[in-house]
Amino acid sequence: MANVLTPLIPSAIAALDVVSREMVGFLPSVNRDPKADRTAKNQTLTIPVAPANAQGDIAASATLSAESDQTAGSVSLVIDSYKKAGFNWTGEEILAVNAPNGIGQQRFMQDQIEQALRSLVNGAELAVSTAAYLGASRAYGTAGTTPFASTVGETAQARKILDDNGAPFGNRSLIIDTTSGAALRTLANLTRANEAGTNVTLRDGELLALNGLSVKESAQVVTPAVGTASSATVNNAGYAVGATTLTLSAAGTGTILAGDILTFAGDTNNKYVVASAGTAGADVSAGGTIVLAAPGLRKAMSTATKAITVVAAGPRMVAFSQNAICLATRLPAAPPRDLAIDRQTITDSRSGISFELVAWPGQDMVVYQARIAYGVKVVKPEHIAILLG
Repeated sequence: MANVLTPLIPSAIAALDVVSREMVGFLPSVNRDPKADRTAKNQTLTIPVAPANAQGDIAASATLSAESDQTAGSVSLVIDSYKKAGFNWTGEEILAVNAPNGIGQQRFMQDQIEQALRSLVNGAELAVSTAAYLGASRAYGTAGTTPFASTVGETAQARKILDDNGAPFGNRSLIIDTTSGAALRTLANLTRANEAGTNVTLRDGELLALNGLSVKESAQVVTPAVGTASSATVNNAGYAVGATTLTLSAAGTGTILAGDILTFAGDTNNKYVVASAGTAGADVSAGGTIVLAAPGLRKAMSTATKAITVVAAGPRMVAFSQNAICLATRLPAAPPRDLAIDRQTITDSRSGISFELVAWPGQDMVVYQARIAYGVKVVKPEHIAILLG
């Protein structure tokens, strides 16, 4: 049978280019490892992480003194998402749409491919959004409120977290939801061209770079459920600045979940993200431990129990530097004697993500799929901050 996808490729590429701009903010902003190589599901990629380095005093010497040996760190990224979106065509359906008054199979298939690609892009966007909020270091703002009600001050505070944690100054983004985007667009100092320095927000609705953050909107900003912990406390061991593992007293009720945002008595200005609920996740009344995301506590805890407050649910908008999150995309594996009658790979020039379009024959039917394999990993939690909404 002759190829059935080749005539559609130009339209498919155009469709993908449109979809990638439809409320997609995370994919263009993260560090990407996009390849058209095929990979098996759950294949592991290793990402190297350079160790911290301590300073020392310079001392004159007639002989060369070697530096201390270092052990490189690494994080593992697993290609664990094998995703498809597809549709079928039977012989009868083709005859019907190609009838004198029909829409035409090729025209309708172009729309179907566009919708398939839209679904896959939104899925990848959600995966990155979820990884970003779960892997963030700290948060700013008030849950249940909309940022940018009167100023753009929230961007300065999100930037402060990244600055305090040593994040690179370049390639920073802030991904917000459409509610916050609408509030940002209504600020007079952004829509007055003489004050903003440009009229793009007023005329086109384009969001500006604010306080060194490239502001983008996403339809996939996550509003997760939060833990139910009440009257929980950290024990009286005392903890230094930078501590990440905290032991709880056997007190209170409810749960603490990974991704929860916590404040502690005496340190309410800092909102910490739980990297792992550890042994306290199921029931805080049993004690156990929780692990905060790096770089850990900003303020030391004295040797007294400290009450824990779980921040309420709300949208988790995210500020981050590009190097903080890695998205690796591949093509799904295919056996050597697969019965597909056509395979085409298209790469979106904007996001760099490659998708595969495949057609398989059946009995009086052809199955069409758009396919992709990908994995997401937070490499540097210190370079991610949450803006609460």
